[in-house]
Amino acid sequence: MHIRNMLYDTNLFKVHSFDIHTIGIGNLSMGGDGKTPMAEYLIELCKSQGIQPSVLSRGYKRNSKGFVFATSQHGSAELGDEPYLFFTKYKVPVAVDENRVRGIRKMQAQKDFNAQVIVLDDVYQHRSVKAGLTILVSDFKRPFFNDFVLPSGRLREFPKACERADIVVFTKTPEHITAMEMKSMLKDFKIYPHQHVFFSFTKYGELYHINDAQQTLNTLKELCHLKVILFCGIANPEPMITYLSEYALSVHPVTYPDHHRYTTQDITQLQTYFEAFTTPQKILVTTEKDLMRLKDPHVWALAKDLPIYVLPLHFTFKDKQSEFDALILHYVRRTKPYAGVFRN
Repeated sequence: MHIRNMLYDTNLFKVHSFDIHTIGIGNLSMGGDGKTPMAEYLIELCKSQGIQPSVLSRGYKRNSKGFVFATSQHGSAELGDEPYLFFTKYKVPVAVDENRVRGIRKMQAQKDFNAQVIVLDDVYQHRSVKAGLTILVSDFKRPFFNDFVLPSGRLREFPKACERADIVVFTKTPEHITAMEMKSMLKDFKIYPHQHVFFSFTKYGELYHINDAQQTLNTLKELCHLKVILFCGIANPEPMITYLSEYALSVHPVTYPDHHRYTTQDITQLQTYFEAFTTPQKILVTTEKDLMRLKDPHVWALAKDLPIYVLPLHFTFKDKQSEFDALILHYVRRTKPYAGVFRN
């Protein structure tokens, strides 16, 4: 890792910049830090300001190879669950390519491609791309500066790599934390002069039915009467389990590996487990990313007939949200997208 980074830092390995605004999102750990909610926040922020965003991702655990530009004919199998979520939820241009340099070039070459900014999902270790603005996310409860590189810890590279970030966002911060507690948490973190640091937390929305997003459950009035069978294949399901346990009559988790590709056997087993609970007051709950994988045709034929509800996530800043928004909008409105943002 030291040698690889040195080769990029000294330009012995080529680093590519582009004539389109690019915002890179990444982390140092193996996952579960909140890259997807951050990407969604950026998409929503840009769209709210009349700026057309797009997304380029590796498409982790997809069945396809090379460059794929998302169309209505593609699903999570070809795109990966996060890119498919961005495409279906926000109706923005989305592409996947394990070679990010090639991916950016091919996106720009697409007919009618009119995006003003490309959000690069999970790009921190892809040094061949020099994003115009780089955001590093880290779980508040498992900050990278208190962790170790694999196999001793969960990091993909050494903590010092944080210096490449323009913005550092600590995610999943306790909602009621004080300013003094946030300051104390940073005592072991070296903030570089060019960096801006923010704290964010996750708020859950109202549960909605997989067949109809308008059919929702009132968390306070209805969930307390229901037994919840929670199933998901995400990196860290604990916050979701904790949240549902605060409101539901009981929670019974069924967890799968991260990015698990559901089979008809999985759905049949879930149905059997669900029906074993004799009470009629029960529902199945999953995440929006899992919903993308449930929409694979061979699985959806079974899943759509079950009482499955989706728990959406909303990315919220603890404070200084307007400052974060201003930094992003200042960058995407710049004339020169690849010039140093905070290092000038």
